[in-house]
Amino acid sequence: MTDIVSVNPAHPLLEIARMPASSTQEVDEAARRGAEAQRDWARLPASERGRALMAFADRLSSEAESLASLICDEVGKPIGEARAEVVRSVDILRYYAGLAMLPDGETLPSSTARGWLLSRRYPVGVIGMITPWNFPLAIPTWKAAPALAYGNAVLLKPASSAIGVARRFAAAAQESLPDGILHMLTGERDVAEAIIDHASVSAVSFTGSTVVGRSVAARAGARGAAVQCEMGGQNPSVVLRDADMEQAASTIATAITGYAGQKCTATSRVIVEDPLGDAFVDLLADRLKALKVGDPALPGTEVGPLIDAAARQSVLAAVASSSGRTITGGTAVDGLEGFYVTPTLVDVSSSRDVLIEQEVFGPVAAVVRARSREEALGLANYGTYGLVASVFTSDLEAAMTFCDELQVGMVKINAPTSGADFHAPFGGSRASALGPHEQGLAAREFFTQRRTLTLA
Repeated sequence: MTDIVSVNPAHPLLEIARMPASSTQEVDEAARRGAEAQRDWARLPASERGRALMAFADRLSSEAESLASLICDEVGKPIGEARAEVVRSVDILRYYAGLAMLPDGETLPSSTARGWLLSRRYPVGVIGMITPWNFPLAIPTWKAAPALAYGNAVLLKPASSAIGVARRFAAAAQESLPDGILHMLTGERDVAEAIIDHASVSAVSFTGSTVVGRSVAARAGARGAAVQCEMGGQNPSVVLRDADMEQAASTIATAITGYAGQKCTATSRVIVEDPLGDAFVDLLADRLKALKVGDPALPGTEVGPLIDAAARQSVLAAVASSSGRTITGGTAVDGLEGFYVTPTLVDVSSSRDVLIEQEVFGPVAAVVRARSREEALGLANYGTYGLVASVFTSDLEAAMTFCDELQVGMVKINAPTSGADFHAPFGGSRASALGPHEQGLAAREFFTQRRTLTLA
């Protein structure tokens, strides 16, 4: 039996977790047990499901510091960001514990004098969840919490780089929920495909790359399963001529490099309207140079390592293949044993550049100049992705125009592309998403199904 192993990206010789890969027989058993348990779970009063989620939240909260340390060690996330991820996950569980009590339907005028016509929401069934390593606690939580609140069961397959955090998440869930409601399965593509293909799995929620997400959607859709895919991003931050340059530079530097750029919402392109040009680019470069790169376990670290050697090589190769001029960074970090890359800014003139068209997933951004607001908007909408965009301006009319015209799922004015409010819909358009949005009240659309009821 093959073992799945995770290591510390800052200290690659340090093993963090080891678990045997799940077999297809184990997938089948988990799916069948989940389907059986889900029927009883769905019949419970919503208040009882809410109390179970509160107990789940309390369990994670009681382990907050050790969970944050594990996130830091297993995926290389700076300890401050790791602590914030734990707090956010606890808050998400408590939020959906409350949402379980919201009305689950509506009444409509009947076509008969004394009849009733209703539309009510019901659980979908067993949900397969395929999650990445970059938010090893928050993403499983924001998928599982609404699924559970609305009466579904969960099969969770985490990324192999984050099995230690996922194991802790699953253990906390299993201690708080009825037996069989949440199962964790480990492995690679074969395990994911077994989950997607299983007849007892009614829906699949995926977060990861666009290439893999489209494959998941096609496979699940082929047998009629519902699918939700949150995929890649190539996110622009637009700096208009009336922007507060100091605020924009500081905010964008953080959006480029937070968790070493390993977020689907990280800023990948910085579009600067003339005449700010060189002055803003120099300011942004200074902000990037000032960031502290180092061991994520140290309190002052702002930029930690990439997840593994292949990720670092991919980032460095993208910078090397760019036709642009590297302003700062673009190299591995000397003197550190982990998979570090210096914060990088590249001045690019061609829209066909690799740093403009591809998701690099590292602390790297391309700078593009725009001669006008209209050109800046066109550059921001260039390409196939459509997750999130930021616009920095003091002009309300400009802000409103960009809100209306940007082809993305989320627009932020004078705020970083990175980060999200868990009580608001999260998701993109175009090549960045398939299916309903996640989080907030929007999550109900995927994790429930409508049923129209007629009483004559």
